[in-house]
Amino acid sequence: MIQRVQSVFLFLIVVAMVAMFFLPIWAKTNPADGQEYALTAFSLGPVNGGAGADSKNTIFIAILAAVAGLIALYEIFQYKSRLTQMKLGLLNSLVMAALMGCAFYFSSYVGEDLVKTQTQGEYLSGFYLPAFGLLMNVLANRFIKRDEDLVRSMDRLR
Repeated sequence: MIQRVQSVFLFLIVVAMVAMFFLPIWAKTNPADGQEYALTAFSLGPVNGGAGADSKNTIFIAILAAVAGLIALYEIFQYKSRLTQMKLGLLNSLVMAALMGCAFYFSSYVGEDLVKTQTQGEYLSGFYLPAFGLLMNVLANRFIKRDEDLVRSMDRLR
């Protein structure tokens, strides 16, 4: 039964994780030369490919976002086994927590070391997508549990 409300929440997780590939996560401008540095799911470096500037590979963020999206997509089609859906939801929560941790690490530590200025970088929309996905995962798990409790209560009446 794909038309259940938890399927909508799980689909929103997939959309959020795909959007992570395209939206910037963090940005900071170096006031000395005016060069802007940005963190995306694939790299941390200058926006316009400035000369002589470092660029770090952050493919691990993209891998975690892809895994979280694929788990949510697979979870949508496991509607016949609500216990499996709950286990996948728990696994997806762990993956998205690791994704949030990686995004925070690359923005707060690696990015701040790359551009050494007194000002802080700014978190952009891509930084908040894993938190949104985690919230949608919690809501989906709540509705999956509610369905499981309803089925178990009907079994007691028989």
